[in-house]
Amino acid sequence: MNTEIKKVAVLTSGGDSPGMNAAIRAVVRACAYHQLECVGVYRGLQGLIEGDFKQLDARSVKNLINRGGTFLKSARSKEFRTKEGRQKAYDALRKEKVDALVVIGGDGTFAGAIVFNEEHNFPVVGLPGTIDNDINGTDFTIGYDTALNTVVEAIDKIRDTANSHNRLFLVEVMGRDAGDIALNAGIGAGAEEILIPEQNLGRERLVSSLKRSKKSGKTSSIVVVAEGDQIGKNIFELAKYIEDHLQEYEVRVTVLGHIQRGGAPSCYDRVLASRLGVGAIDALLRGERDVMIGLVHNKVVSVPFTEAIKGTNVIDEELIRVADITSI
Repeated sequence: MNTEIKKVAVLTSGGDSPGMNAAIRAVVRACAYHQLECVGVYRGLQGLIEGDFKQLDARSVKNLINRGGTFLKSARSKEFRTKEGRQKAYDALRKEKVDALVVIGGDGTFAGAIVFNEEHNFPVVGLPGTIDNDINGTDFTIGYDTALNTVVEAIDKIRDTANSHNRLFLVEVMGRDAGDIALNAGIGAGAEEILIPEQNLGRERLVSSLKRSKKSGKTSSIVVVAEGDQIGKNIFELAKYIEDHLQEYEVRVTVLGHIQRGGAPSCYDRVLASRLGVGAIDALLRGERDVMIGLVHNKVVSVPFTEAIKGTNVIDEELIRVADITSI
């Protein structure tokens, strides 16, 4: 055990995701279990710079595991991107006598942690909190499963209207750079087509596919579109193109937006967040730093930050094949 670690700070940064509260709870209670002090940092990296700390104990995080969002709040910080801002953050941690930091967020948060550790040699461990599931070194990120279930539930309801009116619905889901939500939710909800950033289907091929679906007897269709898909300038421009070339359907657009971030976390996300939160404190006590705690083949693992944010998102080709087969 690393006896140098006596006080740990925890914060959430970037976009919120369901399960962040469960992760905070696990970190705080793991600290209590190992008789470490724990402080929460409010408002993410900006709060870190401003020294917005609050002492937390096991009772401070009661009734949190079922709540969406993050009770510590989250905020992006332009100031933390500067050397001066990171120095202020380090000074605030030293003033509070914090020995290590746990950050819950995505690749931007981890990139900032790398620079912070390089400049100040300060122990930082990360937890992957993002609905996009676009972090390397973990099979799933905290919040992804809940977001998937939210999207599938919404598409199921939209399909009722599509069937009632013989309409084609374009449903935009989150995923600027990653198509995991669109692909998996599309398969789960039985979408006729799925458009993702990693695969450029092309507008002509999309229309041809929808025409085949119409000829095969389908009276309505659902097309799931990741927000980062490159077929059109945006989903409304794509809808106009389909209307001009496929007049058999009434075309409607639904943008699910931030509804995907909210809501009580699923059981899977609560358990995942709990395992990773405990894993973060275990890693710090082993003397690890500059790592993300992930889950690979149902085992908690430590992955260097540089590996976690390395490269572009790689989509599962088998899932694409399954989507093609099951959508005929």
